[in-house]
Amino acid sequence: MHPHLNRTDNKDSCAEVTRILEECHARGFMWKAIGMCNGAKHELNMCLRAERLERTKKNREAAKDKRKEIVRMWADIEANS
Repeated sequence: MHPHLNRTDNKDSCAEVTRILEECHARGFMWKAIGMCNGAKHELNMCLRAERLERTKKNREAAKDKRKEIVRMWADIEANS
């Protein structure tokens, strides 16, 4: 499963791949059923995966920074108590 493709935070990094997949799906049910869109879907999955990994990395770094700040605040509280 992939996220909604028409989201506003789609930074155009996967827009072209999304367009290609949508064009393939527009060709009809049989085109999809016999696997003619599998390559485009795989490309889209890889693009979305790269976006997710980048987002996860940023979130992890932000969490580490926040945790360091919390530890520092608790150390200040302990030192001043």
